[in-house]
Amino acid sequence: MSDRKIYLCGPINGCTDEECKDWRELAKITFPNAIDPMRRDYRGREDESVREIVELDKLDIMNSDVVLVNYDKPSVGTSMEVFFAWQSHIPVIVVAKTGSKVSPWLRYHSTKIVHSFSEAFELCV
Repeated sequence: MSDRKIYLCGPINGCTDEECKDWRELAKITFPNAIDPMRRDYRGREDESVREIVELDKLDIMNSDVVLVNYDKPSVGTSMEVFFAWQSHIPVIVVAKTGSKVSPWLRYHSTKIVHSFSEAFELCV
């Protein structure tokens, strides 16, 4: 287990509980200090919480040592968080399934792209 603060970045809007939570729960086993934006689950209330969602997520990213991205499908919020972390000089580790089409923009703003959470966890330690 590691005491590093890992921001758990990945799609939430339009995703099921399993898509949002399963990989994050796995990450929190290795990183008990992980910063999980799902603790503020805004699904269904996004329109009335725009400022709160963005400002609190940005604060979480600024308080992290690394941003860990689950790239299982394109997400505007995920892309914005990656760019914000990159601008803030915070490393970005992306998990993309083997064979995934990863945008040049995501590649450019990522520190490393790997194909499994075990690989990503090793890099985050």
